Amino acid sequence: MTQKKILVTGGAGFVGSHLCERLAQDPNNQVTSLDNYFTGSESNHVPNVTYIKGNTVDIAKLVKFTPDMVYHLGEYSRVEQSFDDIETVWRYNKDGIFAVLEFVRKAGCKILYAGSSTKFGDGGMGRSASPYAWTKASNTELVINYGNWFNVPYAITYFYNVYGEREISSGKYATLIALFAEKMRQRQPLTVVSPGVQKRNFTHVSDIINGLLLVGENGYGDEFGIGSDEAFSVLEVADLFGGDVEMLPERKGNRLTADVITDKTRALGWSCHCSLKQYVGDLKKNEWKF
Repeated sequence: MTQKKILVTGGAGFVGSHLCERLAQDPNNQVTSLDNYFTGSESNHVPNVTYIKGNTVDIAKLVKFTPDMVYHLGEYSRVEQSFDDIETVWRYNKDGIFAVLEFVRKAGCKILYAGSSTKFGDGGMGRSASPYAWTKASNTELVINYGNWFNVPYAITYFYNVYGEREISSGKYATLIALFAEKMRQRQPLTVVSPGVQKRNFTHVSDIINGLLLVGENGYGDEFGIGSDEAFSVLEVADLFGGDVEMLPERKGNRLTADVITDKTRALGWSCHCSLKQYVGDLKKNEWKF
């Protein structure tokens, strides 16, 4: 059987590395990652994957084979930080998506694009709430248009606040669950951005990957949400961890809610299996013994 050639952009990142790992378990897949290591890490490398270092804007020069499938995860992916990083956001997200779509168009293969659930935030107002949110929302429109203009087969997924192994736990780009876990390890207060009542549908990375694989194989079109139905406020998450809380000033772009749209993904057979309460409970029991 001829191997299926799969390219994952952002394959050394948090979600991308888990996707590469699962894809590479199938001997019929030949998996390649393209990553610039902005937030990715060589420590996330997994067996049976070829790694190319570089930016997606240079994809046509760097990728020397014609893939059968492209999972495009390799974009800038932080909300509040995007105000300070707007040049980087534009280069990685806007210049990058054009290069990737042109590459896919010429290759004649399917693209799965990882959109952002921020566009569903606060009744649809979230799509323009930050440079990150706007670039991601407008990129989904360009992917759809490439499908209409050039018959590029596509599917667009939306993640909801992913957590799990390999999540960034410190520094400017740390995400909440790993950050709280690290604060607990260091016996430091849990920092909560005001007002603290903003709710998120935290979804374990294994559930995300299950959804990505299903949509990659069988999904076409827009609005394949991959997210838990269970929402927690940031203060409720802090309460799950049980640490002291330090409130921080409110930040721009920080939505209060987001609609969870999983009907199309569930129709493919996807469901959410992991519980944030269970995950935090296991951390408390196994790592901190309290």
